[in-house]
Amino acid sequence: MTPYRLEKGGLVDRSTALRFSFDGKLMSGFAGDSLASALLANGTLLVGRSFKYHRPRGIMTAGAAEPSALLTIGTGGRTTPNTRATMQPLFDGLSARSQNRWPTLQHDIGALNGLLSPFLSAGFYYKTFMWPKPFWEKVYEPFIRRAAGLGRASYEDDPDTYEKCWAHCNLAIVGAGAAGLAAALTAGRSGARVILVDEQREPGGFLLSESAMIGGGPASAFVAEAVAELRGLPNVRILKRTTAFGWYDGNVIGAIELTGNGAGPAERLWRIAAGRILLATGAEERPLVFGGNDIPGVMLAGAMRTYLNRYGVAPGRRVAIFTTNDSGYALAADLERAGIVPAAIVDSRAEGPEWAGAARVVRGAYVCDARGGRALSAITILKDGNREAIDVDALAVSGGFSPIIHLACHRGGRPVWNEVAGAFLAPGKLDGLALSGAAKGVSGLSAAMESGAAHAVGLLRDLGINAFPFEPSDIEGDTAQAPSKPLWTIPGIKGKAFVDFQNDVHKGDLGLAVREGYGHVELAKRYTTNGMATDQGKLSNINAIGLLAEARGVSPAEVGTTTFRPFYTPVSFGALTGTHHGRHFQPVRKSPLHGWAEKNGAQFTETGLWYRSAWFPRDGETGWRQSVDREVLNVRENAGLCDVSMLGKIEVCGTDAAEFLNRIYANGFLKLPVGKARYGLMLREDGHIYDDGTTSRLGETRYFMTTTTAGAAGVLNHLEFCAQVHWPELDVQLASVTDQWAQMAIAGPKSRLILSALVDDDISDAVVPFLAAREVTLCNGQVAARLFRISFSGELAYELAVPAGYGESVADALMAAGREHGLQPYGVEAMSVLRIEKGHVTHNEINGTVVPDDLGFGRMVSTKKRDFIGKAMLGRDGLTAPGRLQLVGVVPLEKDGMFSAGAHILRSGDAATLENDQGHVTSAAFSPHLGSMIGLALASAGRSRHGEAVVVWDGLRGRSTPARLCDPVFYDPSNEKLHG
Repeated sequence: MTPYRLEKGGLVDRSTALRFSFDGKLMSGFAGDSLASALLANGTLLVGRSFKYHRPRGIMTAGAAEPSALLTIGTGGRTTPNTRATMQPLFDGLSARSQNRWPTLQHDIGALNGLLSPFLSAGFYYKTFMWPKPFWEKVYEPFIRRAAGLGRASYEDDPDTYEKCWAHCNLAIVGAGAAGLAAALTAGRSGARVILVDEQREPGGFLLSESAMIGGGPASAFVAEAVAELRGLPNVRILKRTTAFGWYDGNVIGAIELTGNGAGPAERLWRIAAGRILLATGAEERPLVFGGNDIPGVMLAGAMRTYLNRYGVAPGRRVAIFTTNDSGYALAADLERAGIVPAAIVDSRAEGPEWAGAARVVRGAYVCDARGGRALSAITILKDGNREAIDVDALAVSGGFSPIIHLACHRGGRPVWNEVAGAFLAPGKLDGLALSGAAKGVSGLSAAMESGAAHAVGLLRDLGINAFPFEPSDIEGDTAQAPSKPLWTIPGIKGKAFVDFQNDVHKGDLGLAVREGYGHVELAKRYTTNGMATDQGKLSNINAIGLLAEARGVSPAEVGTTTFRPFYTPVSFGALTGTHHGRHFQPVRKSPLHGWAEKNGAQFTETGLWYRSAWFPRDGETGWRQSVDREVLNVRENAGLCDVSMLGKIEVCGTDAAEFLNRIYANGFLKLPVGKARYGLMLREDGHIYDDGTTSRLGETRYFMTTTTAGAAGVLNHLEFCAQVHWPELDVQLASVTDQWAQMAIAGPKSRLILSALVDDDISDAVVPFLAAREVTLCNGQVAARLFRISFSGELAYELAVPAGYGESVADALMAAGREHGLQPYGVEAMSVLRIEKGHVTHNEINGTVVPDDLGFGRMVSTKKRDFIGKAMLGRDGLTAPGRLQLVGVVPLEKDGMFSAGAHILRSGDAATLENDQGHVTSAAFSPHLGSMIGLALASAGRSRHGEAVVVWDGLRGRSTPARLCDPVFYDPSNEKLHG
């Protein structure tokens, strides 16, 4: 038995002892302990130091709001700083270390900052580090960087793994206390799909700390029965040690599950898509602001009940209670049942509940000061102007309760001050989310269960699911109480009265902020640092708002709260990263035709996230250029098959889809006939080209858009933004279908002949002319496909799209049908040569600096449309000025001349200086058709300079090549082959 472990009681397993260490000292606890309860059982009150003054800090809470007991857990790559001891389950061999101290926790040099506290008041950093100016880089910044931060991360590789998961349900319940369990039982019994999320190691919430009786047995027994029933229901999933950290659009909850079992991932990031969400998150007890309220041994009353009833740990040997409400009396009763008679119950109210216990009650009084260094030794009681000192080693405080409503405010809602409840409540009209129990301001176990069950019934009814509310058994010792008036300022304070225990913000700092003009709640937060760091003001914010309100002479409603935003509790970078680290930092994407390309000997290259076939070497070819030249010539002479599945593909549907596309593209799309495709230019709002591609009209209200491979995600985001923000009145729906279709280009003079062997439909030029788009079938109706008469090579060409699962088999069938016609695969290197020969642009040319006219697309821009994205800015002087860089072709004067993309264009005879720069080469390749290098370039006034001799200068490679500017179309300028 450790010094403060009770001889009996608690829910820990006393038959299983666990060894752990704190700052190198070996200690013991039991299975079921938290690290905080084990430390307290061993008599360890001092566990850390505060951030600014390095004051001694102890354990204040028993849950997620803990501001002070932040420890570093683990060693090596598994080192985790800022772990809340209150949330860390004890396990055998656990190694914990205190933080923010040097050289030791007991003797911390940083505590000297306390002597400088008169000079380190709120905002001192704004006033102190301004002069002398040279001191900033040499003195101030290095000092601040060394002092900043809580805990130290390890530089060693993390050996653990992390996962990201999706889950879907009818009802997601956050919190497994009284209200949450009642809601889960109600919904689970109805057959609805339920996910119950709770951040504790075991469901039950404060029921595990209660001394009340439910159905004639302990509250913990009721929890065990309820959880057993829920786990037996196939439609219910319980996620324990899982904290919901954010509420997002689409009724999605972000949650972190801490598994910590060593066998699987250390953490899981859950994205839970729920039909409806019920918050049963409870309420946070508020501390009280008096002198010395930060001394180790001062603890929230509810936390003291948890350590007493759940863990069987005595908070002290001589305990006092300071309360503004009835919860202090519930603690006193529990203490006396454990054989600890409180030294005093100090109640700020003149009247309170009847008390039949042995403890002395002092009504209408305050604890104005506490004394002690590394542990509490005494308190001072103030009543009617008289002071009384009492020796104590523990003090429980309760300043009322604040509903935990953070998640309900993550999508723009603002908390609402309720004068009767003395707390901020959640806003109304929450789409798809409701609150119950203490989170809604309900008090008492019976009322909380009824609230949870009733709200579950209502939410499921919205989804068309009938449910009957869970009815709790008789409850003895219910803790229902009327709300009490908040107590912000306590008279007679002499010592520092802290509001934010982690950041050392005290009552005087908030008063100073108001006097210096920073009384707005958002300004005060930043001026004083109240509510920052790991706990984000869970304990301090409401007290700070009350003190600001008093200092300004207004109501807390007028002061309001700071903005609630994710994350509710700290989330590790490992969980956010998931599997994306090392070689998997970015996911590897493989086309549906990847297997086909491998069978044909492809050499792959990474293009963004995609692995694309670059070229297909054959026996006897000694270099990649030989392979690419062969592939290019074969496309021109016979036919080639290329995988283009990586193109972005977006379905655009709705009665206003045509109007939507007409506003998105610079050229007209309103009158595009069904069964036709059109090349489109998409502009940014500043008039520059954003992306290009083809869009096909497959039905009256259905379009199929392709984008560049690299631009796919950005284009979809752009379209979604336009649909939701610019034109929400339009009936249009968007869906990315890139992964749903395998798409292949069949190009060359024999492409129609080869395709005819598979396509059931007539694909003659009369039926499927250039820019036709058709839905067809393959192989006697076995496969539904889409056929587009589109050419990126300048040859007679088609793009065939089939469901992704058929991609490889269809490509194999095409290769078999085309074998006698000379069909060969070709990769992106050959495709690049083909498109440069034809003068087609990609993002090499669409580089964010060009407008349509720069690339020769000026005529495509509609002058008839009233508006489209980018139209208003196209007429700016700078975008129409003479001398703008324009698309041209470039060829060397000598056949063996070489140049590369990125090389600069100079007039013949000019020196290689920035002033003489005439543009640059954007794309370059060897053309087997011309027998020399060719390139596309952006050159100043380029269209008027065809035939001009220039120098292509490459400073990186030390190469200057005489060349000539020309038309960017090197092959088949009359497009005869395209329309073959």
